[in-house]
Amino acid sequence: MRFLCGSILAFLSLLSAQAGSADWYAIHVIDETTERGVPLVTLTTVNHISYTTDSAGWIAFHEPGLMGKEVFFHVNSPGYTVAKDGFGYSGVRLTPKLGETHQIPVMRLNIAERLPRLTGQGIYRDSELLGKESPLPRANFNMTMGQDSVQALPWKGRLFWLWGDTNVAHYPLGNFHTTCAWSDLPQKGGLNPAEGVHLEYLTTDKGEIRPMLPMEAPGPVWIFGLLTVEDSAGKEHLLGHYGRFKDLTKRLEHGIAEYDESLGRFTPVTTLGDEFDWQHPEGNAVRVKNDEGDFFYFSDSFALTRVPAKYDEILNPGAYEALAWSKAEQDYLWQKTEPPVTQTTEAKAISEKRLPPSRALLQLKDALTGKPVTIHRSSVNWNAHRKTWIMIGNQNKGDVSQLGEVWFAEAPTPSGPWTKAVKIATHHVSTRSQ
Repeated sequence: MRFLCGSILAFLSLLSAQAGSADWYAIHVIDETTERGVPLVTLTTVNHISYTTDSAGWIAFHEPGLMGKEVFFHVNSPGYTVAKDGFGYSGVRLTPKLGETHQIPVMRLNIAERLPRLTGQGIYRDSELLGKESPLPRANFNMTMGQDSVQALPWKGRLFWLWGDTNVAHYPLGNFHTTCAWSDLPQKGGLNPAEGVHLEYLTTDKGEIRPMLPMEAPGPVWIFGLLTVEDSAGKEHLLGHYGRFKDLTKRLEHGIAEYDESLGRFTPVTTLGDEFDWQHPEGNAVRVKNDEGDFFYFSDSFALTRVPAKYDEILNPGAYEALAWSKAEQDYLWQKTEPPVTQTTEAKAISEKRLPPSRALLQLKDALTGKPVTIHRSSVNWNAHRKTWIMIGNQNKGDVSQLGEVWFAEAPTPSGPWTKAVKIATHHVSTRSQ
């Protein structure tokens, strides 16, 4: 009986897949070099109907009035292209017919290869419509419509994820009190990152996204500088800096929050005054053990603040150090009174001849053109393959887009000197799925 039921289910599944593929014209956009499907490639007709590939590079097309006719599709995707015709149009001519498949190879201009979307609804939407298998369980059932400001770190044998803002389906205003999720590491049963990440969101009893730092006072609450550290008794703590904001520029309160496992959410453990502008976790945290000791360095634009890797010290704003230029020593020093150097203040000190150019740490330039690259936000970490410290950061006010240019750089220490950078990805065009 069990074998019969299994056979019936397999047969029904096969019929569903065949029916799905027969109901659509399948378009598969692939990287011409790797032959992998390319997500977020938008095909637009002359009358502005747009379709965007899912994470496997598929589009399920069935447009009344266009089937069986030659149709021109503009092909648009940041960092990818197809050849232009004599009039300068980048696109392809297809004749859509139900049940048929057409492949579109695209040339990758980015150094970085685009892999699947991690968040949002419909990650493998078109694959499902076409009856194709997805590596993600319940791939297109997602509680979120989109998320940003992500942090992730290993904790308790898994990956713990955190986002600042989350859009949901039932209303334009979603969760702005931090969203979290778990996923398994690839070596412990998780997916290959090239296929996606199976995110298990922390939810309420009603099955909705759980606000991870709820507050009665108004304003969104964001957490950054996420890290884990053991106390003197050996207990591990998950900490981060929280801020409650009126808007993007006005912070109403801030401090350090800790994840409470009994409550399943973060709670404030230290409230900080406005005078502690930089003396707290921020950006992306990385643990660094060197001749000076064991520290957490915090990379916002660059890794220029740090604190001893001890639980009590992290809660104490007086324990934080910033890297600043010492006129007396004619050197960069870790100290506790002055704020950290920035690209702007360093450039000004160089122009005023208060700092020798040869001692600069942050004057990052495009390795190809020599143009300055101003970093908005970044992540810094040791890379065992490159045997050096690497930074991946997005550019502020890039030539192509405001914040969509992503750069790679290397340095001998987590704080620099950062001298040359290579652009690895661009996002100058917004893509939307119909």
